[in-house]
Amino acid sequence: MRKNFYIGALVFSLTASHLCAAQVKPNPVKLPPAISEATTSEYPGVIKLEVDASENLLHIFRVKETIPVKTSGRMTLLFPKWLPGEHAPDGPISRFAGLVIKANGKRIAWERDTLEMTAFHLDVPVGATELNIEITLQAGLQTSFSGTTATSDILIVKWHSLALYPAGYRVSGIKIQPSVKLPLGWGKASALDGATESAGVITFRETTFETLVDSPLFAGKYFKSFDLDPGSSVPVRLNAFADVLSNLEAKPEQIDAHKKLVQQATKVFGSHHYDHYDFLLTLSEPIGFVGIEHHRSSENGYLPKYFTDWDAMAPHRDLLAHEFTHSWNGKFRRPADLWTPDYNRPMQNSLLWVYEGQTQFWGKVLAARSGLMTQQQTLDSIAVLAARLDNMPGRAWRNLQDTTNDEILGARSNRGESSWLRGLDYYDEGLLIWLDADTLIREKTAGKKSLDDFAKMFFGVENGSYVPLTYTFQDVVKTLNDILPYDWTSFLRKRLNSNDLRAPLDGLTRAGYKLAYTDMPSDFIKGNDTIRKQTTLTYSIGLTLGEANKVKEVQWEGPAFKAGLTIDSVIVAVNGIPCSPEVLRQAIVEATKSSEPISLIIKADDRYRTINVNYHDGLKYPKLERLGTGPNMLEKLLTPL
Repeated sequence: MRKNFYIGALVFSLTASHLCAAQVKPNPVKLPPAISEATTSEYPGVIKLEVDASENLLHIFRVKETIPVKTSGRMTLLFPKWLPGEHAPDGPISRFAGLVIKANGKRIAWERDTLEMTAFHLDVPVGATELNIEITLQAGLQTSFSGTTATSDILIVKWHSLALYPAGYRVSGIKIQPSVKLPLGWGKASALDGATESAGVITFRETTFETLVDSPLFAGKYFKSFDLDPGSSVPVRLNAFADVLSNLEAKPEQIDAHKKLVQQATKVFGSHHYDHYDFLLTLSEPIGFVGIEHHRSSENGYLPKYFTDWDAMAPHRDLLAHEFTHSWNGKFRRPADLWTPDYNRPMQNSLLWVYEGQTQFWGKVLAARSGLMTQQQTLDSIAVLAARLDNMPGRAWRNLQDTTNDEILGARSNRGESSWLRGLDYYDEGLLIWLDADTLIREKTAGKKSLDDFAKMFFGVENGSYVPLTYTFQDVVKTLNDILPYDWTSFLRKRLNSNDLRAPLDGLTRAGYKLAYTDMPSDFIKGNDTIRKQTTLTYSIGLTLGEANKVKEVQWEGPAFKAGLTIDSVIVAVNGIPCSPEVLRQAIVEATKSSEPISLIIKADDRYRTINVNYHDGLKYPKLERLGTGPNMLEKLLTPL
């Protein structure tokens, strides 16, 4: 019996092997056909888009869209995916809902593309002259930069999240007439033109789908508009929306600083590329910080006390200056690989160190020149960003050029590990590179030229035009060489491709400053910690403490990191005392007089344990310190024109 069993098993094994050898290996499934590329021809007819946003308490948006059609047959409609200013495929398709399409009064079946989730295929029936589309969705608080937002008192209507457009056409060649119904009595602001109101419905002048997407509408129960350029033929307005009316009480000197921002920007760039410009500003705790650029407007979100607690709100008051700069840098002059004919063709971010980096530079400079921030506040803010970049172990493996891919990688969610991962560093390190370029130009021209000359030459062309003018790396180098003949290609490539552990601080040194540390935080750091509800101890024990003693960030290879602390841990006690920011700071100070480590009881991964942090060098906060008595180029740079 046993012998027969083995013989049978052998036969089965040989047969199975033969069958396996004869089997055909699988082949990949054929991918769906590619979506039609955008052509230069204009779409025939005018789309109508009607948005009912009056159900704000329920956060419901009801949309009716009418798309004219000339022929029957297969058609593809697209939901915007890649949006200018967001540098990423983050169109909120996951919140898009309630889609019903009809023609000739009958419902048409639609089919989502199995590869491109933002494409919807359908068959237009014979005899149809238009598609009647209904969309119903519920908007919540903004969880990413791209979502339509609703609270009890404020609405942010982002047209791209509420409409479809026909594939195969440039968005600049698709005509559309939008309208919106708002809660009764609410104020509104948008860069859209020709608003008329009837029966509570606001209808705007016919425009293009490109301009529509670039012109969000803000509305609110509590609203004030401030004229920032009185008497100008090219008006600029600050439109503020708040959760409570009292937060809109701005003092004349505060509005005057915003007026000076417009004046200083005009002097820097020597042009404008809008026929009017609207700052759209929310002062709302639920909405929080927002900053998105558009050609004739910008979305800006700050905390409620922006006006009413002016001094405490100083950190990040360069926000409006940054977004305003984008009208020139990013919207009018745009990197060639970031311009696309429609919103579903992928974008590339290789020049974000110009797009965002130089905008970060001008945002700081214009905020200081206009008085939105004092020179000292600006210096302190530069010290903070320089210290962060100069204490970043992640530089060893990842260069700055690679960080321009961060938006596509979704790096905005990785801030807690930024010292190792790096994240969006093309903003701040871009600023340092452009400061380096500015001071180099000043030094070699004996102060006769600076980056102001670059701004006029590069962004100040074609005054009054808002047709995007694209640029390449070579265009940037050529303009720099027109100002100062120099090996700018090597200058830029060295800084973009470096894995040097030290940040590019030559601009600070040339300007007459050095990065130093002190045991007292600047008012800027204290204000920033208050705004962000945190305690910064990055350059001492190596962590940032958030609310409820939860660790927001751990400095890679810092003392706390080496002791075993991780992000999202909760510090329960410090040297046996219940933890608080004050207790932790005091323990750091006392450790300078002792060889004993700082003992922390932490809760991590639902477990309690004790870690010992061997640190004895006291509190450290970054500051900029003057070098000798030489030229103070930073003071010159930040002085109003």
